[in-house]
Amino acid sequence: MRKVNMLEAKNSLSRLVEAVESGAETEIIIARNGKPAARLVAVQPAAAGKRPLGLYRDGSPPLDLDRFNAADKEIEELFQGGPV
Repeated sequence: MRKVNMLEAKNSLSRLVEAVESGAETEIIIARNGKPAARLVAVQPAAAGKRPLGLYRDGSPPLDLDRFNAADKEIEELFQGGPV
């Protein structure tokens, strides 16, 4: 763990980010007037498959073929300006 002051962090931000990104440093503490103010760490990529896609918390509601095809008719009516 490396500790740098605010001025050094401003002047060498690219090098500091590269250091944590490459793994040379696990974290860098940025201090203001000698007191820790912020911590610079690498962002961990999200684990694949951990976040479900879609808007529903418990998964998508069941959708049968008739309800799926009904949406086509509804969309067609919207484009045509009335019932088909």
